[in-house]
Amino acid sequence: MPADSPQDIPADGGAIRESRDALPAWQRREQIVAMLAERGFVRVADLAESFGVSGVTARTDLDSLVEANLAERVHGGAVPVGQAQRERAFEVALAESVLPKQQIGELAASLVQSGQSVLLDVGTTTLAVARALKARRELVDLVIVTNGLSIALELESEIPRFSVIVTGGALRPLQHSLVDPLADLVLSQVHADIAFIGCNGIDAEHGVSNINLPEAAIKTRMAASAARVVVVADSSKLGRVHLGKVAPLDAVDSLVTDAAAPAAITPELRAALAAAGVNVLVPKDS
Repeated sequence: MPADSPQDIPADGGAIRESRDALPAWQRREQIVAMLAERGFVRVADLAESFGVSGVTARTDLDSLVEANLAERVHGGAVPVGQAQRERAFEVALAESVLPKQQIGELAASLVQSGQSVLLDVGTTTLAVARALKARRELVDLVIVTNGLSIALELESEIPRFSVIVTGGALRPLQHSLVDPLADLVLSQVHADIAFIGCNGIDAEHGVSNINLPEAAIKTRMAASAARVVVVADSSKLGRVHLGKVAPLDAVDSLVTDAAAPAAITPELRAALAAAGVNVLVPKDS
């Protein structure tokens, strides 16, 4: 994984005065392991603040845990060992399939018109949609409702060109997402023109699914609260099924995917998408 960028290191080489009350290294590291188990991701900056140590010391703690096979380093922090076999942290997914996600984002954003209301689900692919919406300088008067803190922060610079509404709810640190309680209450009060929904799986029989239940429930509510439902997913999600059911295929209007999708879609899934009336969109250069 890439190391933290040079600008994260203070000009004095990291010689930040540490708190006299800082815990011993072994105790900090025990607590970091517990935090990883609970949150699924920890940031260097947050560890430095929590323990009253420098960023250099926090990185050293994480490197020690990596050597002990208790953590894996990602940009800005660390995740538990084997996270890739479970739900991946937002930062891990962000570094993967960068170009396909960018292409999906641009294609999805092209479906939006000025004056529309948009539900933007949490995730790295939907973050690409948010960035593509920003890049369309002709778009004005968009109302964007999201349960993703990363997406809200990405769009903050576009206020007042865009109105950005955050659902509220309980925070899931692994994805920086907001879920119930409260998120469903907000979504039940809106009806948007279009919803962009991310997922972990699209299957002929089981439809759209997600790896965790709290976010799957919010995705389902978003789909029910929009006139048009667009699922954004790269080709690695095709043919997969996960625990949390989001929606059947006939509840989806369009699937925006990447250039590798035509080869990845099985005949069974292709037939199911066609039968459900799902419009499959891929980049023009596919």
